Amino acid sequence: MSGATAATYEWLYREFTDDEDSTWLYAGFVQSMSPEEALQRINVTPGTPCESGFGVAAYAARGGTVLIEHGWAGIIFHKVGLLSAGTAAAAVCATLNSNGFTYCIDGQMITTFGLYSYCFREGGDPDRLQADVGDLDLPVDDEEPQFAGNPVSSALALAERATGVHLSRARYAGHALIGSTDHLDPYR
Repeated sequence: MSGATAATYEWLYREFTDDEDSTWLYAGFVQSMSPEEALQRINVTPGTPCESGFGVAAYAARGGTVLIEHGWAGIIFHKVGLLSAGTAAAAVCATLNSNGFTYCIDGQMITTFGLYSYCFREGGDPDRLQADVGDLDLPVDDEEPQFAGNPVSSALALAERATGVHLSRARYAGHALIGSTDHLDPYR
């Protein structure tokens, strides 16, 4: 597993956070998969026009692909099980209305939890990432929900640790395959 820290992804968190500290980010880390295949699995065709401005960008990353959704539906987050068929995938959701982390292997949910409520985790092996959760300063119980750092940046680092997929700032600034989500529920 990678030694990613919250600092590793502070830049990505800031990219999707406004001046009032409101965040709107859906990110998916998919192990050993090309950007083309990752988009295909969630029914997004690269190069399709994004008339609404909503779409998914797929970045080639070390160890696989990182998907970033531009929109409000959480398609990446809700399709992480589909993305994980034959591999591993993790997704992070951080919006005004919702937040969470999900990790799946071969279509099976291993663990899922809210970024502020790890104590309510679920899945086939909900404690699998507990050591990394604690190391990344995400709360592991509901006694004292204090955060030493940013839970969104920590969750992004956890996604890297779980999948082994790393997105550098340079890769993010480079070429991405982009496709529209206009044809997918709930956008249509």
